[in-house]
Amino acid sequence: MPLNQQQGYSNMEASYSNQAFNSSAWLEKEQKRSRRSKWIVIGTVLAIVVLVAVGIAVGVTVGKSHSSSSTKSSSSSSSSSAVKQTDPNDPSTFEKDSRLIKSFWGIAYTPEGSQYPDCGNKLEDVITDIQLLSQLTDQIRLYGADCNQTALVLEAIKQTKVNMTVWLGNYPIPTDPAPYERQRDAMIDAIKTYGTDHISGITVGNEYILNWLNANGATDPNSAIGNTGAQMLLTNITDTRNAVTALNLGKTIPIGTADAGSYFNTELLQNVDFGMSNIHAWFANVSIDQAAGWVNEFFQETNVALATSLTNQPKMYIAETGWPTASKDVGNESNGPSTATEPNLQTFLDTFVCQANNNGTGYFFFEYFDETWKDAQFGGVEGHWGLFYSNRTLKDITIPTC
Repeated sequence: MPLNQQQGYSNMEASYSNQAFNSSAWLEKEQKRSRRSKWIVIGTVLAIVVLVAVGIAVGVTVGKSHSSSSTKSSSSSSSSSAVKQTDPNDPSTFEKDSRLIKSFWGIAYTPEGSQYPDCGNKLEDVITDIQLLSQLTDQIRLYGADCNQTALVLEAIKQTKVNMTVWLGNYPIPTDPAPYERQRDAMIDAIKTYGTDHISGITVGNEYILNWLNANGATDPNSAIGNTGAQMLLTNITDTRNAVTALNLGKTIPIGTADAGSYFNTELLQNVDFGMSNIHAWFANVSIDQAAGWVNEFFQETNVALATSLTNQPKMYIAETGWPTASKDVGNESNGPSTATEPNLQTFLDTFVCQANNNGTGYFFFEYFDETWKDAQFGGVEGHWGLFYSNRTLKDITIPTC
């Protein structure tokens, strides 16, 4: 029986061979991605300019007043109209939206305005986001800790009184220790203030190995170059574990890392509690009819199988998966067999979410809302992966009932 059927994807139209995710085109696309590789600005130029081009430097902000090709996707200056509250002074009294269903295992989220150093995030916006997100899932994943986003999210959970946990994130780069240390300290301060009741784990690194290999002209995550990058990241992971342990929390917080699906380093996985894999059928040129089954097959055969073979057997999750709904330019509105549209997002929702839930797959749907800074900085489909437009209006989709 094909793996997609074994894993509960028998409703898909075709079986899936390994050809798609073993092809050179897939590997080349993963290497060339510079998607969320710029979450944190380095604060200096120097030779880092070269690394920015390949995605090591993270978070360079080009401004937050980006225009959009659609009024629907234009960013709003206030989120107050997105959710109604019975008591305007009590965020926990928000009214539920009948269109939203808590069907997602998890959702990827970055508060608007969290790109260092141009921090512009606001508690009122994060509260609105948590009010909406809590109607879709019980857990979210952050990518970094700059711009006080850890504390903002935990404070929003506190004020809304929702049942939600957060996977915190630290987005380090190998060329400068300052971003890692800055984020570590912000996370530790937030944990001291809010405790651990709403924290599920801490992810150190996102596509770190992919970016490190790109910067050094390599492709094999388990090569000598890949192992060097892994040891650098392990230094940060160990430091995070020690910093958390020193708090004497009485609770063990899992520490792990996230990377592109094809770029996990074995030495790294052997020393973490979990791994999170970014898997996008769109970038593998897979058709929408095969996308959900392909993601599942890739995850099981490439990531879960590797983790199971290791002595520590780290828990594996899908850190990102989804489907874009638009492109900034016509040239990138298709991945070959399929296009970036809302009907295709609907197809992916209908064929992935409930099936993954039934299989017991831990995943974070990518993503909560469109991020206009990506549209301006990266172009293509990068700013159009949200379930919501950037103004927090739900796209023309129906949330599956699981």
